[in-house]
Amino acid sequence: MLLCYATRDGQSRRVAERIAARLAERGIHVSPHDLMVSFPAPAALGAARLVVVVAAVRYGRHLAAADRFLAAYRALPARASLVLISVSLTARKPGKDTAEGNRYLRKSIARHRLRPALATAVAGRLDYPRYGWFDRQMIRLIMLMTGGPTDRRSTVEFTAWDAVDAIAARIADLHDAAGAGKDLSRVAGEAS
Repeated sequence: MLLCYATRDGQSRRVAERIAARLAERGIHVSPHDLMVSFPAPAALGAARLVVVVAAVRYGRHLAAADRFLAAYRALPARASLVLISVSLTARKPGKDTAEGNRYLRKSIARHRLRPALATAVAGRLDYPRYGWFDRQMIRLIMLMTGGPTDRRSTVEFTAWDAVDAIAARIADLHDAAGAGKDLSRVAGEAS
């Protein structure tokens, strides 16, 4: 299995690390790979039976490193099954945690012509004190328009860690099924 993430403020890394920790509890050992630093070796990507991508959204798009990785994944002649996890503040709203309800996830899947075994969205973390001036102003404007917190001193953890644990359990099931040669689209549906 290959577990990759692209993060700007660290929340996607924390999500990937939590998934890795939960997988380790099930005897599946994987180290999260930071796409902002480097891409996995082509041999590792080609050898993986399951690829998990945790991708942050900024200003309506997944980070460029995640987009480039998904394009490289799509270009492989034989692709492993894919799990795509989108991390954004939008996912804090009811119904925005699914591929159907989350337009960023839906657009990314369509743009790259993907057929993930599992696609889901996770709410991120709002951390105004950590943002630079421009990002703080832009995110405050977005929060104002969407009914979120706008106090520039606030930090709000929107990530539902129990939901991340449930996603990790579904990934473990997909990993086990991939090793047994099962149809992963059926396994993903059974886990829902």
